[in-house]
Amino acid sequence: MNQTALIIHGGAGAREGQHTTFQRYLTSLAAVRDSAWQVLVDDGARAAVLTAIRALEDDPVFNAGRGSRLQRDGTVRMSAALMDEATSQFAGVINVERIRHPIDVADALHGDRHPVLAGSQATDYARSLEMPDFDPVTPHRLEEHWQHKAGKIGTVGAAAVDAEGRIWVGTSTGGVGYERPGRVSDSATVAGTCAGAGIGVSCTGIGEHIVNHAAAARIVTRVADGIEMPAAIERTIGEAEAQSYEYGLIAVDAAGRTIAGRTRDVVTLFASRGATGDADFLGPAASPRS
Repeated sequence: MNQTALIIHGGAGAREGQHTTFQRYLTSLAAVRDSAWQVLVDDGARAAVLTAIRALEDDPVFNAGRGSRLQRDGTVRMSAALMDEATSQFAGVINVERIRHPIDVADALHGDRHPVLAGSQATDYARSLEMPDFDPVTPHRLEEHWQHKAGKIGTVGAAAVDAEGRIWVGTSTGGVGYERPGRVSDSATVAGTCAGAGIGVSCTGIGEHIVNHAAAARIVTRVADGIEMPAAIERTIGEAEAQSYEYGLIAVDAAGRTIAGRTRDVVTLFASRGATGDADFLGPAASPRS
């Protein structure tokens, strides 16, 4: 039997803004991890990843779904992606508007002939699935917009492997805030969300850095080339630091190992659980190079 494991992240913690406490992030992550774990045991990796990301999208402390940041024109545009390791099929939605769960749009697109949609067409597609109109704006994000606060980061993600050895990974984001309307983040690309070669990776941090480095796909490719997951992540993080890139990530592999990594100046908040209780972990990721 395969080793069941789950890891989730809530972005880069305190760098998301001053509207809440560090502990509040961790408390939310622990609750989401525990609820998604039972889904993982009962229904498998895909259901667990979707359950975790929906819960993170519903919690306004995180910059995804409800609580997403506003772009410069005052509109929330969200992106999400989902990928499974067995088929390496990717699905994503970019800059969708007024949807409660962007990850559900990505899920609906998975396996479609055209699995990535963007902008108004993505929103129209969601409406065709009878996803109702939903306003994700919260008071603290609206205040940030009025103050012209521009961030750098903001993402949630989950990766899981189930007892059948199935690996799924997903990511969802509300952008960085006060960015140029229509900006495309890394989350709905294989740079930010990738699965293959027995692992799944979800990234968080400065999206442009993640895209430039092809971070998640780079790690998956290294593992496919025979490098063990910990070494692949450490080498990739080292290269990112040499370029002064700022990002973090979570990863899971078929053996049930989970890793949370980051470059020096990023705090990746995550929670993980393995097949045994002592595998539970909650907190900020340590740099693999520290």
